[in-house]
Amino acid sequence: MRGNALPRLIAIACVASLAACSTAAKTTVGSGSASPPARPRSITSEPFGEMSGAPVSRYTLDSGNGMRVRILTYGGIVQSIEVPDRTGHVDNVVLGFPTLDGYLRNTGSGKTYFGAIVGRYANRIAKGTFSLNGTEYHVPINNNGNSLHGGTAGFDTKVWQASPQNGTDSVGLQLQYVSPAGEMGYPGNLTTTVSYTVNPNNELRIDYHATTDAPTVLNLTNHSYFNLAGEDTLDVYNQTITINADNYTPTDATQIPTGEIAPVKGTPFDFTSATAIGAHITANDPQLLLAHGYDHSWVINRGGNTGLVQAARAVDPQTGRTLTVSTTEPGVQFYTANFLDGALTGTGGHIYRQGAGFTVETQHYPDSPNHPNFPSTTLNPGQTYDSATVFAFGTQ
Repeated sequence: MRGNALPRLIAIACVASLAACSTAAKTTVGSGSASPPARPRSITSEPFGEMSGAPVSRYTLDSGNGMRVRILTYGGIVQSIEVPDRTGHVDNVVLGFPTLDGYLRNTGSGKTYFGAIVGRYANRIAKGTFSLNGTEYHVPINNNGNSLHGGTAGFDTKVWQASPQNGTDSVGLQLQYVSPAGEMGYPGNLTTTVSYTVNPNNELRIDYHATTDAPTVLNLTNHSYFNLAGEDTLDVYNQTITINADNYTPTDATQIPTGEIAPVKGTPFDFTSATAIGAHITANDPQLLLAHGYDHSWVINRGGNTGLVQAARAVDPQTGRTLTVSTTEPGVQFYTANFLDGALTGTGGHIYRQGAGFTVETQHYPDSPNHPNFPSTTLNPGQTYDSATVFAFGTQ
């Protein structure tokens, strides 16, 4: 696709011309309109630069109902999600960068992982060490003495192989990456497939599937930062969130879980009813002080249900936009962008500061390989890793 100046139309169920669909795919990220344009459901692609000589593509998935999602083959990054508010005004509601260079330069201790697939192990592993079947493994330390999001070159830094998908009422993008044994210190050759699907209900579904040829540990998630008022809005503190969890996992000073499953009742971590994100974020609570805000794993109330259950629901009172997150995972990491410091410029040309977004990373608990009382993250040969999360957008 290198050298192709126009987006390539791929297997769409529409009667519009190629030119019309290509024009729709090139609408400026973050721009608003008085009402969602009438467009057919479609998936298009276009070149988006190179990473170490490997071409990177950007795919645009259009629900045909006012929602448009842009995904990069680099890191499987969700670059933008455009959805209408209660008046029909469309905005991008996730944080990101306008160019590939922005993601490539976002490294080191200030790395944000905007919109990326993170793995092999999302979240933290204490001191970069875990044991599996009597063998001790060491993975790169890159966060306060611990390993974070797969190490220094995790799944967010890889160029994934892409295949467009078309259903009877949806469009999707399947991404695949084969991680060789020993990459970032993890055992086993691991084949991972992540599928993004958009439907006319303005839902973005993410399905994760993986297999291995040797015992390993695995914990995958998407690291999108949401701002339902629009990614160019100052902060999310007035937006409300409900988290379907009676318990959470407190951490030590390096943000590694202590192993305790603690009740949220009577603490600033109680979001069992709709609460403004900023309502208690400055409370004199030791856990909030350690993380400079919220950056913890909540234990989802599953009630024995192994399928999709609601993990969280967020609402922006100003625009009326809503986000409902359902998942098959046991936990959700709620993070309030505590370390954005004004040094990054986003897709809409605005500076991102502390609290500019929030994450709802559906996953297993942090440091699970070192806590036998946590749900297991071990994947053995002959087993399949299957996980699903749905981000449903609406208005009220």
